[in-house]
Amino acid sequence: TLLFYAAVLVSLALAMTSKLPEDKKADDCIVLPDDYKGYGLDYFCIPRHYAPDLEYVLLPQGLILDRVEKLAQAIHKNMKAPIVALCVLKGGYQFFTDLLNFFKTQMCNASPERSFQLQVEFIRLKSYVGDKSSGDVQVIGMDNFENLRGKSVLIVEDIVDTGKTMTHLLKKINQFNPQSVQVASLLVKRTPLSVGYRPDYVGFEIPNAFVVGYALDYNEYFRDLNHICVINEAGKRKYAK
Repeated sequence: TLLFYAAVLVSLALAMTSKLPEDKKADDCIVLPDDYKGYGLDYFCIPRHYAPDLEYVLLPQGLILDRVEKLAQAIHKNMKAPIVALCVLKGGYQFFTDLLNFFKTQMCNASPERSFQLQVEFIRLKSYVGDKSSGDVQVIGMDNFENLRGKSVLIVEDIVDTGKTMTHLLKKINQFNPQSVQVASLLVKRTPLSVGYRPDYVGFEIPNAFVVGYALDYNEYFRDLNHICVINEAGKRKYAK
């Protein structure tokens, strides 16, 4: 297993250096080039009921967790107490859970002045219908945004697509005068529809493909898939509303 993930990391490094155009390189995350096709499904444990609906594994779970741990280290180093971690449900719950577990490990090993309490809040932002962003953002949950006043807010999101949803949320949160607001997103998608927003912490920058797994869904399906995969057209038709 260790040798396999070492090979995964090497292949990612080679892809990033040899296939990525100069204007698309980024130094804040792992960037997957547009022609990156991931790994065959047969190399991983994929639930049989999902296997016919997937193109390939884009990001294996082990690689995701290693990257999330690194993000937790950076966040712990940069943020100041008091902290409120705001999870964007539903797609962000797995990233949020793993990130906070690694974050708590950092505090256990930190000096007394870098060990502090962490409050947790949850919110839902609905902007997708099927595989398309509707453009209309609905904010659900967390009625008392006053709790964020004077706090260091960490928003934890699964994926930033066009950026419109996140800019909408940031505008709302900033009305309550937090001490600071930072955003950690596991994924950022390259899309011509982007408004140019980029989070403070990014796990992976990915091509413009619709991905599922690791709590990311397609019409509420695929959240129980461990790896992040690209859904195929048959899968979209099968689970279309």
